[in-house]
Amino acid sequence: MPHHQDGPDTQPADAAALPFTAPALNGIRRLTALETVRARIALAVDLGLLAPGERLPPTDQIAAALDVGEITVRRALSSLCQDGVLERRRGRNGGTRVTDRPTRGAVEATEAYRAQNTEVHALIDQRLVLECGLAHLAARNADEAAMTHLQHLADEMDQIPTWAEFHGCDERFHLAVAAATGVPAAAEAYRSVLRQLYRYYLPYPMDALRQSNREHHALIDALRDGDTAAAADVAREHVEALHQTMFVGLLEAADRQGR
Repeated sequence: MPHHQDGPDTQPADAAALPFTAPALNGIRRLTALETVRARIALAVDLGLLAPGERLPPTDQIAAALDVGEITVRRALSSLCQDGVLERRRGRNGGTRVTDRPTRGAVEATEAYRAQNTEVHALIDQRLVLECGLAHLAARNADEAAMTHLQHLADEMDQIPTWAEFHGCDERFHLAVAAATGVPAAAEAYRSVLRQLYRYYLPYPMDALRQSNREHHALIDALRDGDTAAAADVAREHVEALHQTMFVGLLEAADRQGR
């Protein structure tokens, strides 16, 4: 994922228009880069995706995963410590961690993400349509070099220790599947939707990400066998699950339980 130099704290403009009717993303576009980092980490804490006492990855890794500058991340983490969401510890096992009793709902900017329910579900559906088609084409067209690259990325993700590092490798994996189709226009359309959806990426528990990578391995097996139906089916299940596992699904589940 590209790393942005710190300048004015604004969100980057989209590189390309979405291939379908684009969701409005106005809520998060009004946030500064600093606010987006605060909101994404605080929302992950609110939802239990980052557990009390959990240590955060180094700031450079967080910056790459959230597509902002490292200075912005440092400022965001410092302010979240002041808000009672995070704390800094010294010593060998020090670093920035979620507090043992984190303050919930401390960051007002999380409301901009909570309000994007319809838009995020629409992006997931757009990705679903594209990803199933790309998996089908990749099963027909992927050559040995493409398969070797995909296997290397999935094996790498098996060893990655943090959500921040995993995210960048996950993006490279999915873009590599798109490239393996041999249809550049389709791959570019997919890239646009993926980048829009990644605006909403939150830190996730490594157990959930390991399960996601098991699905990557299943997709590789289907591609290697040239099984177009199986490849599309793995892709469908992989993306459909986002309706439940992304924060919009988790918030909806929490709302149902609270009624």
